[in-house]
Parts: sequence; C-alpha cells; structure tokens
Amino acid sequence: MSGTDDKSDVGADGTRAGETGADTDAGPDAGAGSAPGAGGDGTAAPPALTTPRGRRPVVAALMLGMALAAIDGTIVSTAVPQIVGDLGGFTVFSWLFSGYLLAVTVTLPLYGKLSDTFGRKPVLIAGIILFLIGSVLCAAAWNMAALIAFRIVQGLGGGALQGTVQTIAADLYPLKERPRIQAKLSTVWATSAVAGPVVGGLLAGYADWRWIFLINLPVGAVALWLVVRHLHEPSRPRPAARPRVDWAGALAVFATGALLLTALVQGGVAWPWLSTPSLGLFGASAVLAALTVVIERRAAEPIIPGWVWRRRTIASVNLALGALGLLMVAPTVFLPTYAQSVLGLGPIAAGFVLSVMTLSWPVTAALSDRVYNRIGFRLTAIIGIGAALLILLAFPLLPYPGEPWHPALLMLLLGAALGLFQLPLIVGVQSTVGWAERGTTTASVLFCRQVGQSIGAALFGAVANGVLAARLLDAPVTGLPDDLDAVARALEDPGTLSAAATDYLRRAVDSAVDHVYVGAAGAAALALLALITLAPRRFPVISETTAPSATGAADRQDASS
Repeated sequence: MSGTDDKSDVGADGTRAGETGADTDAGPDAGAGSAPGAGGDGTAAPPALTTPRGRRPVVAALMLGMALAAIDGTIVSTAVPQIVGDLGGFTVFSWLFSGYLLAVTVTLPLYGKLSDTFGRKPVLIAGIILFLIGSVLCAAAWNMAALIAFRIVQGLGGGALQGTVQTIAADLYPLKERPRIQAKLSTVWATSAVAGPVVGGLLAGYADWRWIFLINLPVGAVALWLVVRHLHEPSRPRPAARPRVDWAGALAVFATGALLLTALVQGGVAWPWLSTPSLGLFGASAVLAALTVVIERRAAEPIIPGWVWRRRTIASVNLALGALGLLMVAPTVFLPTYAQSVLGLGPIAAGFVLSVMTLSWPVTAALSDRVYNRIGFRLTAIIGIGAALLILLAFPLLPYPGEPWHPALLMLLLGAALGLFQLPLIVGVQSTVGWAERGTTTASVLFCRQVGQSIGAALFGAVANGVLAARLLDAPVTGLPDDLDAVARALEDPGTLSAAATDYLRRAVDSAVDHVYVGAAGAAALALLALITLAPRRFPVISETTAPSATGAADRQDASS
C-alpha cells in the first residue's frame, strides 16, 4: 500500500507479476532447481534453510509445531463441561475459542512481515515460546476470565506457528517436492481432528482438564530444541538501511481485525445483529479499516503491502481460500449437529462421520502435483472446487433420515476435492514470490482463510437459526426450544418430547443444515468465480535457478515450455 511497493511488482521484462507478459505456469519441469528464487526486493534468497540430510529434524519440528496449533481447538472443546464446572463462567465460555481465534487471525499479517524482515527462525522460536507460556498460564487459571485472557496469549503464539511453519515448509523444498511436506502438514491436521477429542475426553474424564494445556509443554519443548539445533538460515546480505517495523500499521490491523471478528463471532449470540453493540462494532471496524489503509499507504515497510492485492495471482488465491474458510463451516460446525440430531448418532460416531473428510484430504493433496504438473495450478484448483460445489449441492438431496454412510461418503469425496483445490493454490502462490516476500504472501492467504471461517460461522449460524425459527412457527406443539443449540440439546433427551414433536424437530434441523450446505455451495461458487475471472491462466512461477536481475525482481520462466 505504500508508494514504494510498485517497484517490487515489476519483473525483468518490464511487466508486472500476474500480467499476461509474466504469466507462466507450473509444468513438468517447474521448480527444477534446489534454491528458492530471488526476493522481490532485489536481494537473492538463501539457497536453502538446511542441507537435504538436515531436513528431517526440521520437518519433525514443523510437524510438532503445527500439531500444537492444530490440536488446540479440538482438544479443548471436549473438556468444556469440566472447565465450566470448575471455574464457572458458562455465559462466556465461548470466548475460550473466540479469543484464541481472534489472536491467531489478527497477528498472521504481522508475523508474516516479521519473518520476511528478520528471518523465519526467530519468529518461529518466539511463537513456540509464547504458545508454551500461554499453555502454562491456562493450566494455572483461577477463573474463566483469566483462562480466556491466557487463551489469547496462546493465540498470539499460535499465529506465529501457523504462518511461519507454512512459510518454512516452502523454503525447505523446491517446487517439485513441496507437495511432500504439505501433505505431511495436512496429515497433522487430519490426525489432530481425530485425536484431539479423544485425548481431551480422556484427560478431562480421568485426570484433570488442566493437563490439556500441560501436555503442550513436552511437545513444544522438543519442537523448540529441534528448531534451535537444526534449522540453519544462511546469512543474508546486510540491508542498506536498518529494517523498520510498521508498529502503527500492526496495531491498526490488530484493532480492526479484533473489532470485526468480535462483531462476527458475538453477533446473533451475545446480542441481536441489528442491536447497538453489533452496529457499533461494525461501524468502528469500518472506520479503523479506512485508517489502516491510510497508515499502510504511508508506511515505508507496511504490514500488508499493496502488492498482495495488486498482483492478480495472490489476490485471486486470497479470495478463493477466503471462500474455502467460509464453506468449511458447514461440515466442521453443522455436520456433527446433523449426525446427532437427525441421524441419532452418539458423539463418537458423529465425529467419525466428519473425520472421514480428513482421511481423503491429505491423500489427494499428496497426489495433486501429478495433476498440476500436467495441467497447471489454476486448472487443478478449478477441478477441485468444481467437484466440491457438486458434492455440497448433493447434501440436501440425501434421504431423510438416511443412513450414516450417506453423509460420510459425501464428506470423503469432499475431502478429496478440497485436497485437490487447496494445496495447488498454496504451493502455486508461494512459488510466484521470492524468499523476501514468501512470509507475507503465506500470511495473507492464511489470514483470508481465517477471516472466511469467522464470517462463515456468523453467516451460516444466522441462516440455520432463521430456517429453524421459521419451521418452529408451524410446530405441532408449543413450548419447543427456539434456536439450534437448544433444539440439539432437547433431541439428546427425546424422552421429554412426544414422538411427533421429536420427528418434527429432527426434520427442522435437517432443513436448517440443508440450507447451510446450500450456502456453502454458494461459497464454493465464489471461489470458482474468483479463479476463473481473476486468476491468470498461467501462474508466474519464479525461476529457482536464476539470479535476481538488475531491476530488483527475479526473472520469470515459462516452466511448461
């Protein structure tokens, strides 16, 4: 957004990255080198963060660091009853998750910029340490307010973990080999989705909920030791001027994101959407967003540089993965409710219906390079999100009440489609920038996905409750609950309801979730539209074997020629 950004967008041939003259795409020979490309600031990127033999302990550290962030939400959710029973604060316990999400989301751009400025290693080390400090504080919390505050501290570390781990993964491997590390990180998320509720339930039931946070310590300690011992960043040329951190921009981004996400998370829950608190938060968010743009335009080293949105490739991927965050709310938030309330499954079986998606996702992600090396990043992602769109539209066509394998099969197919969609976009967009811009680019992608999740939770929550309220107006009996959570709790103990009332509520939940999946299909359509209309036909892949040109940007190569 600053006036100095324009130079970093110009390639050696005088065209801007993402324009027709610079558009090349991944082909069979893309990324044939072993060194990352040059940075957009004119400095050559380090040839590698470590030797090929030294990658193994670094990859292990990345997987452990990612596991800390991935398992956090699922392991805590199963212990909420025990936490509330011990500390109280039932009316605000949702902030255990909202506070963590806020801290992760709004700090992603800052950590991305810091990793580009000062290197990945110090940012990752600081993130692990901050996360572990937050874990210790959470285990020592004496009331719900303290626990929520300490969860925010954890989130400040989690933001560094999520963004920096993905960036280092791209630094470690050339383009041809990046699906290997990305598939491993996807497997971590898949395993955490299944293991988190099990481990959390066991610790809460047979030990103490505080151990949910204390078990982070040995995992984090091993990850920290591996990073300190084995991650070696080559020395970079000393910059002509001392690097400056845009702290004013960071504070503005943090404040804007915090207010916006608070409005989205709490709207319709803590207060009505059209109430004074909601309108006030949205209005303040808009004002701060405008102020942020002004600050970032004037900053010498902005936290969110203007080229993130001026380059067609990055902007289209940001929008597409923001839509992915939006549509993911349907299976992750509403499918367990559907499985328990409509299909009558227990919590474990309902979790399995969802977890099958995490089984197919890493498989297609790992194999996606065989597709995009032939047809390119954009077309591979279009095929993936197109398939996801059809699968989401198929969900409302499931019979009522149906068999558990019906939604499980759809989730298996959905995971396969999204694995083919997400990974090519992440690998592709990371391959269009050099070392000096990769942290900021990766953070912008993750930031958009996180914001999409927050918007999706608010939007689809309103849709589900609106459909449910309309159905309950015509209910055959009176005195029924009037929101989705209350209906789900009533269906957990159907003995309190008549058979007719139970069946009516089940059908009402079925209709509400069907509408959510239609909305998720709409989000998939938005992602598809962004790729078709905005993404260049060929991604401008940076050559990994050429030195930076005199213009201050890397030469581009047509990898498919």
